[in-house]
Amino acid sequence: MTRLQADFADRALFVRLFGPDVYAVGGYVRDLVRGRPSPDVDILVARHPLDRIVRKLGRRGRVDLVGRSFGVIKFTVGGGTYDVALPRTDRAARAGGARGHKDILVAADPALPVEKDLERRDFRTNSMALRLEDGLLIDPFGGRRDTLAKRLRLTNPAAFPDDPLRVLRAARFASVLGFKVDPSIYPAARSVDLSGLSLERVNDEMFKTLLRSPRPSVGLEEMFRLGVLEAWYPELQALALVIQDSVFHPERDEFGHHTVWAHTKLAVDQAAALAGLAGLPDPRKLALLLAALLHDLGKASTTRWEFKRGRMAVTSAGHDIQSERAARRVLARFRIRSWGGVDLGRMVPLLIRTHHRAGELWSNRAEVTKKAFNRLAADVDGEIELLALLDAADRAGRGKRLVRGLDRTARWLFKRFEELRVNRETIKPLVMGRDLIELGVAPGPEMGRLLKKLYKAQLDGLFETRARGIERARRLVERTPR
Repeated sequence: MTRLQADFADRALFVRLFGPDVYAVGGYVRDLVRGRPSPDVDILVARHPLDRIVRKLGRRGRVDLVGRSFGVIKFTVGGGTYDVALPRTDRAARAGGARGHKDILVAADPALPVEKDLERRDFRTNSMALRLEDGLLIDPFGGRRDTLAKRLRLTNPAAFPDDPLRVLRAARFASVLGFKVDPSIYPAARSVDLSGLSLERVNDEMFKTLLRSPRPSVGLEEMFRLGVLEAWYPELQALALVIQDSVFHPERDEFGHHTVWAHTKLAVDQAAALAGLAGLPDPRKLALLLAALLHDLGKASTTRWEFKRGRMAVTSAGHDIQSERAARRVLARFRIRSWGGVDLGRMVPLLIRTHHRAGELWSNRAEVTKKAFNRLAADVDGEIELLALLDAADRAGRGKRLVRGLDRTARWLFKRFEELRVNRETIKPLVMGRDLIELGVAPGPEMGRLLKKLYKAQLDGLFETRARGIERARRLVERTPR
């Protein structure tokens, strides 16, 4: 008999209201077993009708009944919000074919034993309950043992296909928690039709895998093994069959294959490490990680053998442009636009298109001028930090050891941008449309052409103040045929 101490702000309140009939369940219990208590607590209340639970909770805080038919309540008290549920059973709404996460029939039953509620859950590590009154662990499926062994096993293999989201969750848990996927899950996952999942659910699982994993490559590889890439990300799946030149890309998978997929996973890991070192907030971190994930999609269409420097070499000329185009298609298909204030739909392709140019500045550092830095900063909308980090992650994606800092190329790049005073502010256009109107230019295509020409001149260093820019504009207007 195992007892654990649940220590969260409102434990005593739940015990006063529901006595021995209230439990913490799911991820909170799992993380408590792991010795890493989570601030997020899901609550299960047994042997109490829904109306009675709502009445009792309503006297203590705000109650939102989000699912009367399946017995789920949002309860907010003291600034914290809990999901409070009745014991319930799940089953697929229909047999066979594509099913989504919503195609599940849920039946709440206050009299249902807690053990039966736990049986419906996905993995044994998530199928535990903790009685809040005395800390007794309810563990009918050996979830504690699996949690301590860092093992991911199915709670109910027969019910696993009922909810296709569980396949993606297996990949995420393996990546975020560092658990090993039980081999029996792979054939079970391959029998699940994933096409019924919503874009929102798929995006949510991918974003969590990228943002919360110490090494996102673990989750990405599990998506490959579980059939998620084949179903949802065929562009990434294709990279597993594209080889790279081993001279320039010594990295390889566990079987010795020098594939673009092996490099991509390492680049994402390094991008995650660099994002952590830079202290990037999640929206900017996600932009960087998505760019690393998609940065070599174009190699599937551009890779070929070529006799070069006295030998046959694997080349991928122009893959950066093709990668940008492929990334735009992927982001559009998943309707990935703005997230947390960052325009991912625009920023990610720009980073992919330009990231090689950062390394080219280093390669030509003896003669490169400020003009090149200006143009690069403008082409990436001033996102110099993300550009440099992506370039560094791409280089570091040749090794498994996570970087502990910027390499000399990235350090030089940041230093030169600072020395030359090239940043988001300095690349803003100095001459605007209203300035041309004052010079007698009417709004229209001709104004657009003049503004474009003036901005190019600004980036080329032909003027650095608004006054000089307007003077240059005046000369251009005077020379323009009317």
